[in-house]
Amino acid sequence: MITSLRMVNFKNFADETLKVGPFTVITGANASGKSNIRDAFRFLHGIGRGYTIAQIIEGTSQWPGIRGAPSEVIRFEPVYSFSWSTMKVSVEANLDEQKFSYSITVGYNPHSPEHFRLEKESLIVGSEILYDTFEDSNGRSLSAHLKDTGETPARFNRTQPVLMQLEAAINVPFSGLVYELLSLFQHTRFLEFSPDHLRKPSKRGGSVFSDSGENLSAALESICRDPDRKRILLSWLHELVPMDVEDFEFPFDSNNLTQLLFVERSGRKVSAYSASDGTLRFLGVLTALLAEQPPSIYVFEDLDAGIHPARLWLLLDFIERQTAQGGLQVITTTHSPALLTWMNDSTFEHASVVYRDDYWTDSIIRPIAGLYNLRELRKSTSLGELFTSNWIGEALKFSEGDADTDHMDDDESEDEC
Repeated sequence: MITSLRMVNFKNFADETLKVGPFTVITGANASGKSNIRDAFRFLHGIGRGYTIAQIIEGTSQWPGIRGAPSEVIRFEPVYSFSWSTMKVSVEANLDEQKFSYSITVGYNPHSPEHFRLEKESLIVGSEILYDTFEDSNGRSLSAHLKDTGETPARFNRTQPVLMQLEAAINVPFSGLVYELLSLFQHTRFLEFSPDHLRKPSKRGGSVFSDSGENLSAALESICRDPDRKRILLSWLHELVPMDVEDFEFPFDSNNLTQLLFVERSGRKVSAYSASDGTLRFLGVLTALLAEQPPSIYVFEDLDAGIHPARLWLLLDFIERQTAQGGLQVITTTHSPALLTWMNDSTFEHASVVYRDDYWTDSIIRPIAGLYNLRELRKSTSLGELFTSNWIGEALKFSEGDADTDHMDDDESEDEC
């Protein structure tokens, strides 16, 4: 399980850390930088998929790359043709009762043939440094002393993370630990459901539920083969939607595509084409989290999108119950005051706000629970109301310092001189 994510000079974050728990909620105004956090997780996911640094950022035919222009991933562009701007992404994670600390620094220079290169990388497990890179005298490669492999430093190229190069290396004594961390990065899903995709029929055997919601009917049919998971699915669906769904059917059409039919207690059958967007989004989340072999991490963009506030607390309860069992993390952005109001104490402790003042160049990330006396205030006041009234924004502005006031003070000091 990832416990923290640190971003240095990554997009609009100078040096910010996100506290991560079983269920992590990230809120903030539009354009504050919430989606940039998602991009940092996608950067790690690209490492897990085995891409080069340039492929992770710029994309391939199978990978869209990091959102935005390549030059926008790193906060500062190079000033001179020979200079390199750098950004760093670091994570801490607990895997099999061991604490992992992984950090990677990437350089960017638009005037260099490779554009992107590895500047530094390290992996620490517990208190032991498994490797920590340093630059060779020629600058073309990096070297590192690998734990328990002798004094001779191993050399690595600068186009790909060392973590991936170690996986392919022979006789690395800690290769199992490397595999565990890479597996965590690889088994991350970024869900952004489209109702149109959720409605589509599925190919026979197409049980892979896509990030946009394709193959919903095939994924549901797979869940329904397990009586226990089907029972859980139907019980939550009863609570979440007004339809009195008793069962599902998956007939095939003339194109050999399986359809999704909701079977109500009255015997009425409703196709996915007729179901509401909110019902399908609910069903998409239930299907993802009840998968037989779910990934390590689900990242949602605005989990509450299209879902009625009166039903949102039930979906929140379902996610909190699923993630509390261990082995699965959910991270979501939200604009919903209702979601903030109804989250339980554990989720509250892992909720953060991303904030950027009109006068600030960069955004900050702060745990909501750390704002003034909010733990006590939450007992008597709706957290959603505090968010809607901009109390949280004003509290952050006050606690972090008003950039405009600081600027005015500087001007006044200059005038006095």
